[in-house]
Amino acid sequence: MRHTRSLSLLIAISVLSLAMLGCGVARLPASLFSNPTATPQLRVIERIVVATPTPQPPPLLSPSPVAPAVLADEDIESVRLRMVYEKVNPSVVYIENLTVMFRSTITGETVPESQGSGFVWDTEGHIVTNDHVVRGADELQVTFWDGVVLPAELIGSDPDSDLAVIKVDPQLVNLVPVEQGDINEVKVGQRAIAIGNPFGLVGTMTEGIVSAVGRSIPAITGFSIPMAIQTDASINPGNSGGPLLNDRGQVIGVNAQIRSASAEPVNSGIGFAIPINIVQRVVPSLIATGQYKHAYLGISGRTYSPAWAEALGFSKEDRGAYVMDLIPGGPSEKSGLRAASRDTKVILGIGTSGPVYLQAGGDLIIAIDDRKITTFDDILIYLETMRSPGDEVKLTVLRAGEGQKVFTVRLGERPRRIQ
Repeated sequence: MRHTRSLSLLIAISVLSLAMLGCGVARLPASLFSNPTATPQLRVIERIVVATPTPQPPPLLSPSPVAPAVLADEDIESVRLRMVYEKVNPSVVYIENLTVMFRSTITGETVPESQGSGFVWDTEGHIVTNDHVVRGADELQVTFWDGVVLPAELIGSDPDSDLAVIKVDPQLVNLVPVEQGDINEVKVGQRAIAIGNPFGLVGTMTEGIVSAVGRSIPAITGFSIPMAIQTDASINPGNSGGPLLNDRGQVIGVNAQIRSASAEPVNSGIGFAIPINIVQRVVPSLIATGQYKHAYLGISGRTYSPAWAEALGFSKEDRGAYVMDLIPGGPSEKSGLRAASRDTKVILGIGTSGPVYLQAGGDLIIAIDDRKITTFDDILIYLETMRSPGDEVKLTVLRAGEGQKVFTVRLGERPRRIQ
């Protein structure tokens, strides 16, 4: 039985690095692709208790785009936004995560623990949302744009990508699947539109721009989600799991996190969405098997800086991912890759016990499967978008004093862990 939650309860995730959640972590996590660089506070955005009745849906709108000629008195941007809303709003749902606080022997009464958003994936009843929206739910309830309320079952979830799939009976509702976009067409400065249910306000649309692409954001497991889209479109508690759209009404991401400078997870103009290419890999697996297996290299490290050249024995012109740690018994250690082992005089930061020094002796990864590596995230992106557990990859590395070497690594399956 869970503790009673107050109406203002907001559960936020504080982040000390791109790859680890929690407090008081000073050392690099011995995990896949941790990046120890300190980052601003990020917060998962759905955890708000809703004790009011289920919100009423907005007035019915035709899902068919409105011809610009009908809206001749409006400016072209307003027309475009209205067309996007009328196209996509019928696909967006309101999700209540119902948790049993106490169960009456007569009524079995339940109360909502939290709420969020989701969107229709296909005509079979599958709905995509965030893992953190549905995590721990005893029951799930979905409200559609036209007021239809249905129970839903959890089909599969992946905390590493913060994605989940739930399902409703497709015979009981008119399902309007979203149109999927292309991550390769997402550019900084393009319009970004969010439709969701902030604070239980069903069918709310906000708009802004794509502020950045290729961000790494932390998952609850301590690993990183690569290629995230940053936007200044207003995203608040309740938007979690809803679609981020381009100006054609195509889904380019799943809204998941915001940056907040205060203790309250409210919009400050910096939101993050899981990119559609990650969604397109994870969701079919969740539907088919209930889970998604991430490729695992078993290393942690940093993007190499030319300022480290003298201390590490590399050239200032070299670029790549510097290996600082290897998971004991992991795929990379078994292959013969070498981790850093001795302190230098270069200070990387200050930990709880004093300065943290750069260590020398590690390999510098400069290519994976002959693809050039310039940042540590390049490796994570490649594995997340191109490889699966059991695949073999070729790592080209520089080893100080020994020159260039090539190692073949059979990828493992990323272990499950929650920080």
